[in-house]
Amino acid sequence: MTSTFHSGNVWVGKLRPLLGRMAVSTVLATACLAIVRPAAAQVTPSGDKGGFTLMAGGTASGYEIGYGQQKLLGVAAIVDTDTTRRFGIEGEARWLMYHQTDGLHVTTWSVGPRYHFTRGKFQYYGKGLIGVGDFTFPYNYAHGSYLVISPGGGVDWRYTRKISFRLADFEYQYWPQFTFGAMNSYGLSAGIRYHIF
Repeated sequence: MTSTFHSGNVWVGKLRPLLGRMAVSTVLATACLAIVRPAAAQVTPSGDKGGFTLMAGGTASGYEIGYGQQKLLGVAAIVDTDTTRRFGIEGEARWLMYHQTDGLHVTTWSVGPRYHFTRGKFQYYGKGLIGVGDFTFPYNYAHGSYLVISPGGGVDWRYTRKISFRLADFEYQYWPQFTFGAMNSYGLSAGIRYHIF
């Protein structure tokens, strides 16, 4: 017999489609802004030069989930839109489904601001994401969708002009409306990113 737990707030279930629309809108707006060329009559001082970059990639992740101290492995898809002024937006979808015990697995979709700075071939960054987490309880007993707040940071290493390796990405997840009280999880990821433009 299967039952369903709810977070207590109806809006959490409605947040997932909104995040999807926000991610698509962000990518489209970034693409439109990148296509627009600045007027050539004025010279922008190099310290105030604008511009956008768009990168996408994937990572492998290892997380400790606060529910029963479960250790899960998974994969994530990431998209970063950055400005040359060090600010940007990061979106990620993460599926923690390997090394599961009794069918427990977690999926999260998050988006939020990020701050970055570059030193040589290394780019250091911090991020503050918010999104929705889908949690499947052991033995498929129940399934719930919850608000997830995810601060984190890490370092990328530029291998070529188009390829960067995500050397380390640490993320702390706070699930404030989890069924059995607030839950904390944390994890480490590493992977690769491709510079689209």
